[in-house]
Amino acid sequence: MNSHGANVFEIAKNKGIEIKDIRDFSSNINPLGPSKKALDGLLDNLNLLSSYPDVDYIDLRNSISNYVNCKSHNIVLGLGSTEILKDSIKFFAPKVSMILSPCYSEYENELNKINSEIIEYNLEEKNDFKIDLDDLINIIKEKSVEFLVFANPNNPTGTILSADEIEKILNETDAKILVDETYIEFTDMSTYSSTKLIDSYKNLAVVRGTSKFFALPGIRLGYGLSSDENFLNYFKNKEVLWQINSVAEICGKIMFSDEDYLREVFDFISSRRNYIFSEISKIKNLKPHKSFGNFILIRILSGPNATKLREKLLEKGLVIRDCTSFKNLDQSYFRICILDDDANEKLLENLKEIYKR
Repeated sequence: MNSHGANVFEIAKNKGIEIKDIRDFSSNINPLGPSKKALDGLLDNLNLLSSYPDVDYIDLRNSISNYVNCKSHNIVLGLGSTEILKDSIKFFAPKVSMILSPCYSEYENELNKINSEIIEYNLEEKNDFKIDLDDLINIIKEKSVEFLVFANPNNPTGTILSADEIEKILNETDAKILVDETYIEFTDMSTYSSTKLIDSYKNLAVVRGTSKFFALPGIRLGYGLSSDENFLNYFKNKEVLWQINSVAEICGKIMFSDEDYLREVFDFISSRRNYIFSEISKIKNLKPHKSFGNFILIRILSGPNATKLREKLLEKGLVIRDCTSFKNLDQSYFRICILDDDANEKLLENLKEIYKR
């Protein structure tokens, strides 16, 4: 287990299991795989790998622009969303910042590097891990918070803010906001995505990647959105020639406009998430929490804790996320993502067996 999930190569070696037989419920990657149109487009254009990409990535930017309804000149490109997140935090360089707790650990890691004072907004199970918007706004004002960074939906709780709620924070506070929309495509983007606010609010930045929903972590393509000229110039000054490779460029020009693929993945994840939530809700000793991502946070009410559960499931080639590394969560919590139907059923069968008493 590394800080962000499982090392399937290490598991295969230690447990004597073939990698092909491991089902990784900790990775949060869309199990349907990449857009077939994008892969076919790559195969049809392999000759382009012998040439340099367009240095301005005009077609790629236009494809993203149409996808997120944001002006193309307000887009920055990077080697995955993590790189853009790190550079964005360096750009904002807040003296006082706020994160949710629990959340993705890299926000805190990067803020600590710039010696920012970090205020944690605790998400509590008694409130279903939801944010009390008025309470959040009051704390931002009282503590003079300059910068708020969070994932929407939040990892690992799966809770979410609507675009209208984010706009309220923008209007009622002076804080700059960085929204990590890594998992936004798994939910209703028309309601929850804040990309439509970019062109109107200079104190907002949004970051997205292509690893989770588009199932292409290997191409390392991420992008950020902002209408703040200083933000855009900061990234422009950091650019190197041909920062995005040809594989990422070719796939990106196609997959963002593959509407059939977008609909298929959304429908698959939505239906399976509802089904798995329903089935786990029937297990007396487990309590799943409603999620807007492609993962579900589950509390163990009685029986083996998450660490022991993980070891039990590893013997069956099933990998879950033990949530003890997340702040405000302990050994009674674990997280699973949605995989293919066979893997999902295998996991459910084992959970029902382990926690049936």
